[in-house]
Amino acid sequence: MSALHRLWQALPRGPRRRLLFGWKALVAPRPAAVPDAGGPVTVAGFLSAPTGLGEGARRMLAAMRDQGLGPGEADLTAALRQGAQPEPLHPPAPGPGSIVVHVNGFMQPWAMAALGRGAVGPKRVIGYWAWELPRLPPDWRPGFRFAHEIWVPSRFVADAVRAAGPLPVRVVPHPMPAPRPAPLGRDAFGLPAGAFVALAMFDAGSSLARKNPMAAIRAHRAAFGDRADRILLLKTHGAGRAGPAWAEIAAAAAAAPNIRILDAVLPPEDLWALMAAADVVVSPHRAEGYGLAIAEAMALGRAVIATGWSGNMDFMGGPGCIALPYALVPAEDPQATYHHPGLRWAEPDEAALVAALRRLADAPLRPPPVAFPAPDYAALLSAPAAAPAAAAAR
Repeated sequence: MSALHRLWQALPRGPRRRLLFGWKALVAPRPAAVPDAGGPVTVAGFLSAPTGLGEGARRMLAAMRDQGLGPGEADLTAALRQGAQPEPLHPPAPGPGSIVVHVNGFMQPWAMAALGRGAVGPKRVIGYWAWELPRLPPDWRPGFRFAHEIWVPSRFVADAVRAAGPLPVRVVPHPMPAPRPAPLGRDAFGLPAGAFVALAMFDAGSSLARKNPMAAIRAHRAAFGDRADRILLLKTHGAGRAGPAWAEIAAAAAAAPNIRILDAVLPPEDLWALMAAADVVVSPHRAEGYGLAIAEAMALGRAVIATGWSGNMDFMGGPGCIALPYALVPAEDPQATYHHPGLRWAEPDEAALVAALRRLADAPLRPPPVAFPAPDYAALLSAPAAAPAAAAAR
């Protein structure tokens, strides 16, 4: 590692983010004052990245295709990694149309600069934003100047976005494809045939404090001790980038013979098969903008135990859903992604999680699969959202 790179890494996350993205607000093309949406739609985002942002963009793209909209795609992944212009498979053509930009709000100006003035032109620009705390960070606010409206996956996110800026905001949930598990049984994942299997899924590089797998480990130990027929599987990826926070989780898992870690990027069909091999999906999160893993488990017909707070409460209910009680505590994150002690997030009740695990192990549930209708994108794109009353008054 060069001395310059070490110096860069030593900078706090906030200054690094401002240096990388903040200045783009000075050079990025502004959206047209009066957009012309009468043309094709393009989905822009991190389409080849194994992240929640990337998955949300891929799902929207696939759902629009299923609905016959023929969207273009602009993959910004290489632009983020290399600082170069993106090379989309179907570049946005100049002229009218719509662009839905799947990035975090502080990256909205950067994304507009990466797309370029010619691609943006007179188009209607929609930011698709997700955030996991009740208020947006200050560095998201310049992003409002680079969109005509904002779409969000849940009412929880909508409340945070509406409180921070003047643009119209619409709740547009992530589409849920029909589950298509690969023909893989428990043996493919090294799981015992007769065991009770709890599955926790998370990206180690995002925020381990937010996803809170340590709560799952502690509750599993309290519920079952070392019982070989009670398995907790932590499915993650990116553990090598998570630093000391991951080392603590890995050590806690290694100390328990019935807790296992699968650190790998799996194809979607294999992920569905892994969820199908589990008895319950566990999410003792402290905050979710939506909660894709929870929704996927419900679509597959698996029981879920999850913190009863934030974005997942838009859809989590019915047979097989156990919402954990919680207390709101300061949002403190050693990985710094969500370190906002002036804001609060949920601390799930671990005693309730222990009780729920024991109950399901004694009497496993197989709830019916839940259908998640896809948004009607043609209707959304044909009718721009109305401006908030406060903004209209100005």
